Amino acid sequence: MAGYEPGDRPTILSKQFLLTFGIGLVVILIAVAGILYLQRGAHVELKGAILKVRTMGVDDNSSLAVVDFRFANPSDVPFVVRSVDVSATGADGQNYTSTPVSEVDAKRIFEYYPILGQKFNASLLTRDKIPGQHSEDRMIVARFEVPIVKLDARTNLKIRIEDVDGPVSELAEK
Repeated sequence: MAGYEPGDRPTILSKQFLLTFGIGLVVILIAVAGILYLQRGAHVELKGAILKVRTMGVDDNSSLAVVDFRFANPSDVPFVVRSVDVSATGADGQNYTSTPVSEVDAKRIFEYYPILGQKFNASLLTRDKIPGQHSEDRMIVARFEVPIVKLDARTNLKIRIEDVDGPVSELAEK
């Protein structure tokens, strides 16, 4: 460039460029913040905790776990249950899966086995709809094909709840 010295700086061009670049950056940041703000309640997830676990041996090789839990749906979107699974981690580190017991059978179990105590809450079932911004107490009865001694010696119990649209939430015993 003619008349350009190594120590000279083109100040008009760089000030104009910096001002335009700064304004563009601010506009982009405002747009991203607005999108995040509008989508804040769209993340479907259940949060909660296991309140109480009651166990009972059915026979020498199987047992029942009655799990009372509390959860909340903090999103604005309803959570529709596709499946509810309960698993336990034994003292030996082995993972035990269970078979959920239907609501009708759960009522019968509580009638026939008063040692379990009262049935405080309704079972969480497939196709149950949990509205957005809502919390509930529920329960699930699960049958494990392990002796009661192994189930009672567990180190952890988890409830895995899957939404019909794919998101999965897990509640773990403390």
